[in-house]
Amino acid sequence: MKKLFIPFFLFSLSLTMSHAMDNKDSVNPFFQAYNTPHETFPFDRIKNEHYEPAIREGIKRNMAEIDAIVNNPEKPNFKNTILALDNSGMLLTQVASVFSNLMGAETNDEMQKLAQVLMPLLSEHSNNISLNEKLFARVKAVYDNRKKEKLNTQQLALLENTYKGFTRSGANLSEENKAKYREITKNQSIASLQYDEKMLKAVNDYQMLITNKDDLKGLPENVITTAAEEAKAAGKEGWIFTLQYPSFGPFLTYADNRELRKKIYMANVTKNTQNNENNTLDLVRTIVNNELYTAQLLGYKSFADFNLEERMAKNSAGVYKLENQLLEAYKPTALKEVEEIRNYARKEQGNDFELMPWDFSYYAQKLKTEKFNINDEMLRPYFELSQVKKGVFELANKLYGITFKENKNIPVYHKDVVAYEVFDKDGKFLSVFYADFHPREGKRQGAWMNGLKGQWIDSKTGVDSRPQVMIVLNFTKPTADTPSLLTYDEVQTFLHEFGHALHGMFSKVQYQSLASPNVYWDFVELPSQIMENFASEPEFLNTFARHYKTGELIPTEMIQRIKDSENFNVAYGCLRQISFGLLDMALYTRTEPLTEDVAEYERKAMAPARIIEPVEGDCMASSFGHIIGGGYQAGYYSYKWAEVLDADAFSVFQEKGIFNKKVAESFRTNILEKGRTEHPMTLYKRFRGGEPTIDALLKRNGIK
Repeated sequence: MKKLFIPFFLFSLSLTMSHAMDNKDSVNPFFQAYNTPHETFPFDRIKNEHYEPAIREGIKRNMAEIDAIVNNPEKPNFKNTILALDNSGMLLTQVASVFSNLMGAETNDEMQKLAQVLMPLLSEHSNNISLNEKLFARVKAVYDNRKKEKLNTQQLALLENTYKGFTRSGANLSEENKAKYREITKNQSIASLQYDEKMLKAVNDYQMLITNKDDLKGLPENVITTAAEEAKAAGKEGWIFTLQYPSFGPFLTYADNRELRKKIYMANVTKNTQNNENNTLDLVRTIVNNELYTAQLLGYKSFADFNLEERMAKNSAGVYKLENQLLEAYKPTALKEVEEIRNYARKEQGNDFELMPWDFSYYAQKLKTEKFNINDEMLRPYFELSQVKKGVFELANKLYGITFKENKNIPVYHKDVVAYEVFDKDGKFLSVFYADFHPREGKRQGAWMNGLKGQWIDSKTGVDSRPQVMIVLNFTKPTADTPSLLTYDEVQTFLHEFGHALHGMFSKVQYQSLASPNVYWDFVELPSQIMENFASEPEFLNTFARHYKTGELIPTEMIQRIKDSENFNVAYGCLRQISFGLLDMALYTRTEPLTEDVAEYERKAMAPARIIEPVEGDCMASSFGHIIGGGYQAGYYSYKWAEVLDADAFSVFQEKGIFNKKVAESFRTNILEKGRTEHPMTLYKRFRGGEPTIDALLKRNGIK
């Protein structure tokens, strides 16, 4: 369950400088002034041995601050209780921010062992705050007298969020149940950590070595080159394919060898279900059940009941309403899409051919190429990473007037990471932006945005403390003779995570815990998904999409083919997402502990939205970090929820012009800047003029 006071994996994070403690600790960079641009973290000086003493000292200082609040003889009020609490824990937040972010982006065995010590410690500390009776009494006193203090909108929002944070973290529990709560949350922190470690290890442990060149038929040359370099790095002859998506994804899409496609597909879907040290099935049960136990301790029937209380959907009925609406609208088209691919494959393989999961991407790509004369490999030469980056930055400039300037004096945590200063349209400093693009052994799969430091206005000085944000991606690596060339999907992913980054950069609130993008979970994907819409717009593509060798601008007719093919298999893709959402809800609407076989339970849960039957051994939950402790528990529907919002919102840009500065300014001031200061539907209606419906999404996807 998400905790209020410990900043692990939270978006809104804070940072202040700390004085050196004593001679022994004077070399610990966390105890010194950083002397870096914009007080950025001194990644070049931070070593693994610095984390534990800094976290322990951070906990010590934080508890002293809590004691000062509790023992304040003055009557509780907003300033001496709520604001004081929001301003506390700065050193701890700073250290935990670095550690948690690097656990995802640049971990190692030593850090993982250290996490086994630190995670329970941080969980205990969080509980020591949220379960502090005297502290909660002061918070409650301020909350009960809130009308008398005449608080403004942001002050009231901070007060309400703080009060809810305590009640939703066990403050009203009996002493007996508080002890149970502590134990469950401690165990959960360990289980979630172990789950992530096993996922990463399973990916890193697998290699498919190919020594026969004939087995590479169908694969694009850049994929073959990358595989050869992987083999060379491993000291082997041939070509190595891994479970990193830039490796196995193209293999499943283009490799003619069906048996090898099956081999790597099965390796991927069963990587955490094998009878070895990377098996996570017991951990899935543990994590799901811990969420249930904690929710029931707090008086809820299920974790979904608890979690959705603070979401736009409000309850499980709201989630299922959306999922069922989409299921009804998209399933007939999805069935036709899959049947078309099956028939296409049978034309090549014979009428007895059975389309299997490892065949789908392969034949779907062939059919798409035949129908629209477009595929990833045709597009890659026009999406060279540095040019895409330039295009994305220029898009932000056209919309919002902001500019990006690389600053090599800002320390980074890996040589591949690039740090930028971001300046607003008036030239004022806005944010620090870190970009981390390529896969490596210490980096988990996927793509994400994190806040290293949040935004707030110092209550004493009035200084606007600006944010530091990062996007972490796993794009195709450059080779010795070819730069990093992205697929169209990777361009969309870049735009998606950049949208999250803009949300963080533009935050303009008074208090750090209200800062963007710390908003309702089913609202947080709107700023990211709306950016994806630009990927197929000719006006945007013409600003950067040039052939990396010839400099030729992407042909107009190729852009049209992109637009024509946008809805290819769109219904199948929608049902795939709904199936994940159904699994998520099935796990977290439970009112009894999960004891069943996880794979079988998953199969039944996802069945209404599945078009292609899964194979024996396939188990999404075993390696689906999003919904197993990754923040999207009882929340995976948020992607489709936000897609409804983004389709509706982007229609305004389409009506007024995709680079329309007035529309962009309205989106910035009404949504991106506001954080958690107001209810998200209030913010959305202020931008759009009314509530969204699914109509815009259905029209965009050609369903209606």
